[in-house]
Amino acid sequence: MRVALFGGTFDPPHLGHLGIARAAAESFALDTVLFAPVGQQPLKPGVTLTSFADRFAMVRLACEQEQKIPPGTSFTASTVDAPQPNGEPNYTVDTLARLRQEMPEAALYNLVGADSFLSLRKWREPERLLELAEWIVVSRPGYSLDDLSPLALTESERSRVHLIETVHHDVSSTWLRERLAAGDSARDLLPEGVARYIRQHNLYRGN
Repeated sequence: MRVALFGGTFDPPHLGHLGIARAAAESFALDTVLFAPVGQQPLKPGVTLTSFADRFAMVRLACEQEQKIPPGTSFTASTVDAPQPNGEPNYTVDTLARLRQEMPEAALYNLVGADSFLSLRKWREPERLLELAEWIVVSRPGYSLDDLSPLALTESERSRVHLIETVHHDVSSTWLRERLAAGDSARDLLPEGVARYIRQHNLYRGN
């Protein structure tokens, strides 16, 4: 079984996120992509505007209503990165370790954008992160994957990093939230169910 953790704030989940997941699923024959909203980002404290419950609900709608999932793959909303009971940040190394314990036989991947991966050395226990899972790194406009030497990866670590440079979903969550705050439905960038949830719950207005 081939499982990818796809973490992030998902505030809100948009069509760019789904495009990234589809590209990874197609390239690596993934059985499952776990869309896991993060409780609290350690590198971006206070970055979320909406509650975890709202973000998880929107992710679940996006996964359930997505029509372009590659055959043999499931997109699943996951609470594996839910807020910590003690209020501490969520660290990817802990999340991957938990998944590894729960699915010892699975081929485990961590799916990230190029911008996140290029900051890997700021993450907690980067060496262990590369031991726990292989990494699928998806291109993002403005972030070059041509030179990974600043990350000082060993040959073994580099072999566990897989690049997808054919995805060009230039969707900024900050820009998307600004559109929503201004009263724009942004339906060109949002799954239909997510757009409807945002309207029904009056999210992002005035932020």
